[in-house]
Formats: sequence, structure tokens, C-alpha cells
Amino acid sequence: MQQSAVPELAHTNTRPIHWLATATALAAVVAASAFLQPDEATAAQHGAEAKSAPAAVAPPDPAGVDFPVDCGPGKVLIQKKASGDLDGDGLPETVAVVRCDAGSGTPPSGVYVLTKGEGSSKARVVATLVDPKDRLSVEDFTLRDATITATLLGYSSPDVPSCCPDVNDSAKWQWKNGAFVRSTPPGAQSM
Repeated sequence: MQQSAVPELAHTNTRPIHWLATATALAAVVAASAFLQPDEATAAQHGAEAKSAPAAVAPPDPAGVDFPVDCGPGKVLIQKKASGDLDGDGLPETVAVVRCDAGSGTPPSGVYVLTKGEGSSKARVVATLVDPKDRLSVEDFTLRDATITATLLGYSSPDVPSCCPDVNDSAKWQWKNGAFVRSTPPGAQSM
């Protein structure tokens, strides 16, 4: 082994004064960084390709909407709601499952798609997916990836009591060619 030609350096032995100097220097850097902050970041694009993104828009609220449901003296009850961009326009729609607030039995449900008009804050019904006149109740309602799915409970005949639906059907709706198209999801079974 060859000996080093450089003599031992005197400052390789640490003393408390070295630790104190290091801590003081570090504290000065941290204190200076608290006062010197970078500018706020912006995600602006420049040039001909720059497009303005639409501002975040709140989804339509079903409260206060005049649903096409005749409940007589009773009130309309919003059972479930979900929001998402159903038609790909970048603005959210809301799907609401509503029925009359009844004391007994299984009142029929309606499924409605709501949107807000340009510059309007009030929601309005733009599509009826399930009409209460069809005497169907909605169960297992979901909205995922612009697809609405639900289990529809109905009756095989007018003689079946309204408390006990005996027909089970699965339905799926998607926006295609300017309208909501209903189909049966794969693996759906009826009773």
C-alpha cells in the first residue's frame, strides 16, 4: 500500500464549533427560503393552439325541479341522484330517481336527466328514462363512465299487489346519436 503524499488535514476532526457553524448556516438558509417564495404557477398555453378550458361547473341540483310526476297532495321524493358528463359536452348532467312520498306500498319511480341551460342556474328535465306511468320501481341505480344502469322492478299483471313487484329487469342507458339509448347489460337476468 502506498502512503499518501498529502499530509493529514487539520479540519477533518470535528469539534462542537463546526457543528454550531453548520447549524447556523442551515438555519439561515431555511429562514431566507421562507421570505423568498417563487411566483405562483400558471398553466397558460401560448400560441395558436391555446384553447380556453371551460370553468368547472356545478352539476344540476334536483331540488326545486318541477318533475313531471303527479303526486296529488303528496310531495315528490328524490330517492337517488348521480352526476357526470353523459353527452360528452364537458358539462355535467344529473340523473335523478324520484317517486311520490307514499306511506305504504311501492310507488312507481321516474328516472330523469337534468341539465342547466346556458347562463341559467336552475336545473330542468331534458330526458325521461323511466316514466312513473310504467309502474316500475328503481333499485341498484349507478352512473359510471357516462353509463346509467338500474334494476327495474315491475309487475307481471295488474292483479299483482303494488307492495310486491314480481318482475326484475336490468337496464342500461347511454348517450348515442343525440338521444339516450336503452339496452340490457350483459349477464342481466329477469325473474
